[in-house]
Amino acid sequence: MMVTRNSTRRQENRLQPTIAQYLIQRLQDYGVRDVFGIPGDFVLQFYGMLQDSPIRVIGTTSEACAGYAADGYARINGIGAVCVTYCVGGLSLCNPIAGAYAEKSPVIVISGAPGMNERRSDPLLHHRVRDFHTQRDVFEKLTVASAALEDELTAFREIDRVLAACVRYKRPVFLELPRDKVLARCPHPHVTVTEVVESDRQALDAAVAEARSKLKAAKNPVIIADIEVHRFGLQPQLLAFAEQNNIPISATLLGKSVVSERHPLYLGIYEGAMGRAEVQKRVEKSDCIVLLGTFMSDINLGGFTARLDPDKCIYATSEKLRIGHHHFHDVLFTDFMQALADPKFTVRRPAPKVSQPKVSEWKPSDSRKLTIARLFEKINSILNQQVVVVSDTGDSLFAAADLSITQHTEFLSTAYYTSMGFAIPAAVGVQIANRNLRPLVLVGDGAFQMTCLELSTAVRQKFNPIVVVLNNKGYSTERFIQEGPFNDILNWQYHRLPELLGAGWGFEVSTEGDLEKAFHAAFANQDCFSILNVHLDSLDVSPALKRLAARLASRL
Repeated sequence: MMVTRNSTRRQENRLQPTIAQYLIQRLQDYGVRDVFGIPGDFVLQFYGMLQDSPIRVIGTTSEACAGYAADGYARINGIGAVCVTYCVGGLSLCNPIAGAYAEKSPVIVISGAPGMNERRSDPLLHHRVRDFHTQRDVFEKLTVASAALEDELTAFREIDRVLAACVRYKRPVFLELPRDKVLARCPHPHVTVTEVVESDRQALDAAVAEARSKLKAAKNPVIIADIEVHRFGLQPQLLAFAEQNNIPISATLLGKSVVSERHPLYLGIYEGAMGRAEVQKRVEKSDCIVLLGTFMSDINLGGFTARLDPDKCIYATSEKLRIGHHHFHDVLFTDFMQALADPKFTVRRPAPKVSQPKVSEWKPSDSRKLTIARLFEKINSILNQQVVVVSDTGDSLFAAADLSITQHTEFLSTAYYTSMGFAIPAAVGVQIANRNLRPLVLVGDGAFQMTCLELSTAVRQKFNPIVVVLNNKGYSTERFIQEGPFNDILNWQYHRLPELLGAGWGFEVSTEGDLEKAFHAAFANQDCFSILNVHLDSLDVSPALKRLAARLASRL
């Protein structure tokens, strides 16, 4: 793989920017318009400079929520950022940033730190854990690149290196800024270096030729598209490849909404034996399976019930390219996708027959007790191009697998890392990134209790998410793996949260009639959040969750 470096001299005047000024400028260069976080004394001066810059500072209720919000923002905007204080702030970010790393969401973590001068006598400063490098050591495991900006001679170069890695690898990065280096200036003019990474042309050409040969010989090829197509913005190339070659498309649960799920070539979600039987049969009977940006994770593969013959697979991600049993090195995923989309690649074949479940008209029976199946039938009937579904872990995710998303990138979840508490703060990040999108948040009662107060940020920002709480009185996924009182939680009056926050609309839902009225009112309410407390039987879960839980229980 060839790496070339393009240099741009940014400053010709004598006075060089400070480290903080340069970092803020580079954030803007990469498209960061907003930074989430909570201030603290080790980062206050930098916060003041952010406030005076074009970048908006978005305060949240906790550092963890700031991390989830930055993740949600990055999934819509292409990159996100979070800024916190030393250790107590940074270490609170570990779980959401671990999730962003696992699911390839490019989030920039900026943390303050004690000044270099105040460390000289090795004092026990507040927030310190073990030694002054502990926080940095932790984030080295959770990010693709990191740096402590402790030396003005190298700080600018380190900023360039770390931010470039975030964009190139679509994973989080970490920058630690000591408070006495915020205003430090490099004594020499800095030249911004931009790396240009190119594929090995011979390897790329060989891979494309073999892929075309394999597809030409295939009678019933199929595509499995996943999250990296989202992250690298390759939906147009995916559609061009599929349409020009008449290849049906399936998606993984993590990659859901990678294309419009009403596209005539869309099959549905493939998740091994956990998903719809017709999708499983179509994929596993294929003589050429093209996996694009696919994570081979247990959830994506239906608890490893997938049966995908490697000899029949073209497997392309940002980390590897394998066709059958042949490996091709130094080939960029973006270049390979671009080659597949080239009209010259086209292999002519008849249009495939693709059957899609019809979105049925919702006809409520007013007094009928609501079930999980009927709830999601109603949700499916109201989705439109302005609604982005943000799903938390649990049946709010698994039951949502068969929702029909109208446009690409309108379904966000943590379907690989499966961290509870993601959805509400991520929904805040979505609306910060694009005010025109309206989040429909699907969240279990257990996950809701973890991060629900982030709705106060939605109130502060005058956002209008619709939050559907699946209230089954505890952790249903775990109940079906191993029952026990540890799966029970206190039954809150979730619909009364607006009384606490002083804004919003709450609805208690037990019947189909209640649900119809609640959704009608919630969609009419454009100026604040709405919350639906949907009462469900504790053992009423989707068939997909039952199958997955049985699979997980077998491993205990």
